[in-house]
Amino acid sequence: MQRCSFRAFIAGLVVLTGLLACGLQEVRSQETAKPGITAIKIESRHVDIWSDGTRLSGDLWHPEGSQSGGKLPTVVLCHGWGGVRSHLNQAYAPELAKAGYVVLTFDYRGWGDSDSRLVIKEKMPEPDKSGMITVRAQAIRELVDPFDQTEDIINCIDFLAGEPGVDPDRIGLWGTSFGGGHVVYVAALDKRVKCIVSQVPSMDGSWVNLYYQPSKLATQRARGEIDPVPQNINKIGRLKGTPFLSRIAKYHPVEVADQFKTPILIIVADKEELMDNKLHGERVYNLVKGNVAAKYEVFSGTHFEIYGKGRLQSIKMAIEWFDKHL
Repeated sequence: MQRCSFRAFIAGLVVLTGLLACGLQEVRSQETAKPGITAIKIESRHVDIWSDGTRLSGDLWHPEGSQSGGKLPTVVLCHGWGGVRSHLNQAYAPELAKAGYVVLTFDYRGWGDSDSRLVIKEKMPEPDKSGMITVRAQAIRELVDPFDQTEDIINCIDFLAGEPGVDPDRIGLWGTSFGGGHVVYVAALDKRVKCIVSQVPSMDGSWVNLYYQPSKLATQRARGEIDPVPQNINKIGRLKGTPFLSRIAKYHPVEVADQFKTPILIIVADKEELMDNKLHGERVYNLVKGNVAAKYEVFSGTHFEIYGKGRLQSIKMAIEWFDKHL
């Protein structure tokens, strides 16, 4: 992210906060009719997913009756920054389920309905014979930690591998904004990912070094001079959540992009206001296009307009890509 765009970055994130806070409600059952074909009914149910000992809250969407037999390709939807699944449930999951996919939405740890990571700040007591202890712990809420979030995505894939009705050999990832970098990072680590769609992605955390001193913060935390896990500091505008700056600064999906063999669709905004596409989406595309099936699409609008006027267009492109490669 370039220095000249930082104010735009703050303003844009505030807009997204408003979008995600608009009281979007989950859609539990929907029906759609397309010309010449029978209406498609879809269903969803709540699921709990365990990630590094923390319970994640999720929803599993699928065409009605598909769980009674056969296995379908599946897509995990990965939001950006601290986006929550209620937005995905309203705007994205039903559309992919209508297209014949099992779809998993989830809240990252410490966000939405998911449980918190717990941190013990006092001296830990001796465990009893069963290994149990009673402590006072801090609940870590709304922390933007890319390494925790990508681990959550991998554990979602683990969960799906044991889900009846899911074809474990046809699991894809869709990610937007910060999550657009996550899906590239996870695909490089986890060969179970067979196809990805990366929408208006952030692919490099180097921007943190322009405005903060992440190495100094990391040293202070390791020495106990400041809070071991940042909470309610270094906020960006009015955006909810605390960025874990020292970890974001070390997070560079672009540097692992050439390690994976996963078909990838990258959708960028031609009026992208948060970052330079040449250093993010376009850079990753140029790294991978010689190794895998890759496509680069440009949406006519801004980063945040893709969630509004560009939503159905981007969903159509994503479904076409998953249909072809998943």
